[in-house]
Amino acid sequence: MRSEIVRLYRQVHTWTGILTGLILFVCFYAGALTMFKEPLERWITPPAAVTPMALDEAGELIAATRALRPEVHDFTLALDPVLSGAAPLRLTWTEERIDPAPWAATLSPDGSVTVDRLDPAGIELLVDVLHRTAGIPGDLDIGTMVTGIASALYVVALVSGVIVLLPSLVKDFLVLRVTANLKRMWLDAHNVLGIVSLPFHIVIALSAVVFGLHDQIYDALDEVVYDGQMRTVIAASSPFRGVRKDTGPATMLAPQAFLDRVHALEPGFTPTSLEYHDAGTRAATVRVWGHDPRYLVRREGFVLLGAIDGRVIDTEYMPGHQGAWSSTVSAFFALHFGSFGGGVVRWTYFLLGLAGALLFYTGNLLWIESRRRTERRAGGPVTQSCSTRLLAAGTVGVCLGCVGGLSSSIAAGKWLNGLVDDLHAWHWGIYYVAFLGACIWAFLRGAARAGVELLWASAVASAAIPATSLLGWLAPGLGLWASPGLIGVDLVALAGALALASMARRTARRAQAGPRDSVWATGASATVPGRSASLNRVEVRSIDAPQSVTSTTEV
Repeated sequence: MRSEIVRLYRQVHTWTGILTGLILFVCFYAGALTMFKEPLERWITPPAAVTPMALDEAGELIAATRALRPEVHDFTLALDPVLSGAAPLRLTWTEERIDPAPWAATLSPDGSVTVDRLDPAGIELLVDVLHRTAGIPGDLDIGTMVTGIASALYVVALVSGVIVLLPSLVKDFLVLRVTANLKRMWLDAHNVLGIVSLPFHIVIALSAVVFGLHDQIYDALDEVVYDGQMRTVIAASSPFRGVRKDTGPATMLAPQAFLDRVHALEPGFTPTSLEYHDAGTRAATVRVWGHDPRYLVRREGFVLLGAIDGRVIDTEYMPGHQGAWSSTVSAFFALHFGSFGGGVVRWTYFLLGLAGALLFYTGNLLWIESRRRTERRAGGPVTQSCSTRLLAAGTVGVCLGCVGGLSSSIAAGKWLNGLVDDLHAWHWGIYYVAFLGACIWAFLRGAARAGVELLWASAVASAAIPATSLLGWLAPGLGLWASPGLIGVDLVALAGALALASMARRTARRAQAGPRDSVWATGASATVPGRSASLNRVEVRSIDAPQSVTSTTEV
């Protein structure tokens, strides 16, 4: 391949990576946590004594709730926690025109029904929104659109990166040279991460473009393909198209009848919730949501049943009963969200998400180090430019601010649960204070000093998660609680804290003993005049690398 072409694509890869790297770091790191957002939410929520109740009593709950709130026709009955005995029978619904906060009706053992407004979602929503918007404040659609644009540039970066690697792919495939040449080592690490996880990144990038630019893509299709009739086409393919609107009162079947009907239709399908629409009328329907590990689905699939007679209305979104187009779309969603394969896939996606975040971090490191080496070869004095110092500080502030902010918010959730009215708002407030504080600190202190300090701060914030659980076990009088069934959350946080502490120590050594003209050294703005400086022998140590390397070399 001609060197000019490789050089062009290297520039494209570099600048698309720099423009999107920090946004995608947040998306990938938060996306990794979404794999276990339910355990995180349970870790924060205090355990409650639950009186097991049979699903047969759900009919009584529905009738009593509708008697108290006759205006409620659409609601959901969760099955997983009820069938496992982990939660009481409960109906949930929202009144979006009045208040978007969810409401819940709970059946007590004595037969009485309690209706309360639920607290807004906590850490689950935080990590999910960060994954979708990178924490960009304002309207959710705006943040999603920005990440969609970043994902489109991310596709360009992937393609150009593969083209750049093609000439040396066979010779250098999966080579990680842990040597004194710092830039070489980080380049190898960057290339290995990129090539090994390339299929994962392609799927994530393309699906994120569709999710992020969903409205824009649909608007374009409406004009170009459907001549403004797209809404009509979508309505014709809706699973509710065969349901006749009839407001006359009618008696619905018991919830167990729907489960029996679904089991007869597909024994491998595991129901997780019943979603009622137009309850109590002749048009009443029930969407039986669930999963089937044999198929790729959008997190969960569903079958639509008539609530009055139990007839099957639509199976287009039910695993194993979908058409070719619906199966393809469902697989597309499943590959993005990792909603298949059980725990093995979730852990794999978790590790790939963390590796993806590291990929963007190492990409910025490579560019920053390349500027110093380029100036050395040019023969001029090596003075770190303002843009280089700002990018280095921004990389440290954004990446470590995200890590520390999420760890702080998770740990604080257990301390604040039950003490504050709006825990969700506190989660966001703690995250933004930590994130913005880290960014400001990085720009004030510089990348070298702030890198060490923020790594230690992030390590402490991550260690606070298992420390909080330990305190809940040793001193229950503090109002905390241990979560024996969720020890995996504490162990992962502890491993992260140890890794961050190790990185902090190595970064501190690098700042003290590394090249004086590097942006990662204390006093990095100092000028090293003359080309002869490039022949000085200096000690090089890795920056935040998994393994420390110490030797002398010419740089």
